[in-house]
Amino acid sequence: MSKTAKILLIGCGNMTGAMLEGWLAAGLPKESFTVVTPTRESVPGDVELLREVPTDREFDAVLLGFKPYMLGDIAPTLQGVTGPGTIVLSVLAGVQLDTLRSNFPDAQAVVRVMPNLACAMGKSPVALAEEGLEEEGREAIFAFHEPLGTPAWVGEDRFDLVTALAGSGPAFVYRFIDALSTAAVRLGLKEDQARELAVAMTEGAAALAQQSEHAPGKLADMVASPGGVTRKGMDVLDEDEALTQLMTKCLRAARDRSAEMAREARE
Repeated sequence: MSKTAKILLIGCGNMTGAMLEGWLAAGLPKESFTVVTPTRESVPGDVELLREVPTDREFDAVLLGFKPYMLGDIAPTLQGVTGPGTIVLSVLAGVQLDTLRSNFPDAQAVVRVMPNLACAMGKSPVALAEEGLEEEGREAIFAFHEPLGTPAWVGEDRFDLVTALAGSGPAFVYRFIDALSTAAVRLGLKEDQARELAVAMTEGAAALAQQSEHAPGKLADMVASPGGVTRKGMDVLDEDEALTQLMTKCLRAARDRSAEMAREARE
């Protein structure tokens, strides 16, 4: 899609609001976007805000940004703006392409999109899966999401897992940061100092992991000298693959919930 494309956002919660912020920060004109939401009094960038779907207009894409369980009620109201020239983009967790297609049979194509809140800063992975696009259309959708971070086409059979890793992952990282700072408080640091140090450490470690030629596991070993301070702490994490086992359980639970939501959406 070009910079002059017209995009209609249905709902503007945390995720779609962050996406809008990311596009605007990257220089896409606010005139490209129209938001429909019955609840918000304002949206990022002073973008046009409406209470009802403008069925007298044409849009290049319609982005679905409401709760997945609302699809059955809202889809009928969008038929007038999801015709053959329009691509339906969806951030509805667990709602698969076949369900989107059955709800928007006249749309040119349907695309699942899974970013996280870092898309507001252009720092999010963005998983994409589609049905109905030619190669030119795939390239256009990919380019449209590049301002949000790092887009990647993903087979839908892996989309639930990618949702757990890239979409839900920040919450798991935040929980780790919180646990690290809480542990430091229990061992004697002041709460504000522990939090500040934990956040700063995580930011630096993530930046280095992104830029380094070494894999994260190798970086961990490079920090942990044999018999040293870091190695003693690493031994706790590595014993019986404790941390890996925990994260496998965590991702499995999130993945399975995404698949469960897909079944609920079909029903």
